[in-house]
Amino acid sequence: MKIHDISQALLKCRIYPGDNRPERIIIKNMDKGDSYNLSELHCCVHNGTHVDAPRHFIKNGKGIDEIKLGKFVGKCFVHSHHGIITENDAKKIYEKAADHSIEASRKLLIKGDAEISLAAAKYFAQQNIDLLGNESQTIGPVNAPMATHLALLEKEVVLLEGIDLSNVNDGVYLLNCAPIKIEGCDGSLCRAILIEE
Repeated sequence: MKIHDISQALLKCRIYPGDNRPERIIIKNMDKGDSYNLSELHCCVHNGTHVDAPRHFIKNGKGIDEIKLGKFVGKCFVHSHHGIITENDAKKIYEKAADHSIEASRKLLIKGDAEISLAAAKYFAQQNIDLLGNESQTIGPVNAPMATHLALLEKEVVLLEGIDLSNVNDGVYLLNCAPIKIEGCDGSLCRAILIEE
């Protein structure tokens, strides 16, 4: 079994324009004579590698703690793409994933500098996938992400953003990107891993 860590290091991560940079504050430090070490973390729940819940863009949408864990764990399919993913591209990605494994086609990870178009988002949502992930800090265009997010989050498709697939080949893996259980929250940091079975 080989485990691939596809998460960014939080304190050095890429951040979405306008978000505050994550910060670790040392409260107690054994190097300074304290009897133990203790840190406090200040960050946006959408920093680094994270998952979006419907509440991120839908006022009364489900919070991250209300989403079934099965959406975050299971077989997935990694596919490389650079540029804008059109509806036709989305169809090809989904069909290729389904050819490998029906189960893996429910969780799709896009490797590369890719942007999900609104038409592609609608297509993926129509397939009732559980999760869509990408390497960017947002699933849609950086300058106008709302429509793409809504198309997916309205269908309760989990969005896994800010992953690092640079050391992973295309194919089927076991994914675990379970979020921190934060009541009513619009998203959560996660430690995303892929396992080669």
